[in-house]
Amino acid sequence: MSVKLQEASPVMPQNTYKSNRPSAVSFFFRNLLKSWTGMAGFLIILLLLFVSIFGKWITPFDPLFADFSKKLLPPLTEGHLLGTDQLGRDIFSRIILGARTSVIIGVTTVLIAGIFGTFIGIISGYFRGWLDVILMRIVDVQLSFPFILLVLVINAIIGSGLRNIIISLAIGGWVIFARVIRSEVLALREKEYISASVATGVSRAGILFKHILPNLFTPIIILSSLQIATYIIAEASVSFLGFGVQPPEPAWGNMLNEGKDYIFSSWWLITFPGIAIMIAALGVNLFGDWLRDTLDPELKGE
Repeated sequence: MSVKLQEASPVMPQNTYKSNRPSAVSFFFRNLLKSWTGMAGFLIILLLLFVSIFGKWITPFDPLFADFSKKLLPPLTEGHLLGTDQLGRDIFSRIILGARTSVIIGVTTVLIAGIFGTFIGIISGYFRGWLDVILMRIVDVQLSFPFILLVLVINAIIGSGLRNIIISLAIGGWVIFARVIRSEVLALREKEYISASVATGVSRAGILFKHILPNLFTPIIILSSLQIATYIIAEASVSFLGFGVQPPEPAWGNMLNEGKDYIFSSWWLITFPGIAIMIAALGVNLFGDWLRDTLDPELKGE
């Protein structure tokens, strides 16, 4: 009886099975909806991107216009949602425009530091030998210096400004990528398919681009998402100390620097930029943690 039922049952076509498989985008959002922390971080990142792109068109006031007749107005006064600063500039408008500065610095620094650090990590981990020793000693020496202190020293040498703060953060941050990627490459070198490729005569370039590099995309994405928050906070710290983005260009860090002298009389000058920094860093970290838990097989128990 069971044999007849088995023969009568239709065979599922292979292409029908493939067509029913969820796409990468649907798989991404399906898993994202299961995590409220990941979704919260994703929404905050979308808000940051929206504000960064359309900030000039959604600011209620000119962020650079100084109206001394309206200086130090408290929140919800004369149409100023978050009040005004010591020069009469609208704080809400300056926070919106400052988001663009933070996003540009965070994303650009990750791209520069990630590309350079990944290259160093691949070269060091795959070729080993004296080159690995020299590169890793350089990494160890740089890691012995506090990150913010190193960035401050570099900025004191090359000067302040948006471009220079990106350069200094990239110089200080590439070592993290190099260390992590090197450890991943060392683990990949011992895989059986890498040994089989070497035995069959595949060139080193072929192994690097066909087998090593594609398997590094996941750790690179996870590390980059987490490092963006680090760079946003670092930029705010350096700008607060006067070595980063300079006024009148709005940045959350220099807004804190300008408002620190009015901390007891006009609390809103430093409170709202500080909240903006906290929300941005929290959102990126929440989304980065969700990416790590989703994309890292070891953390999923596989």
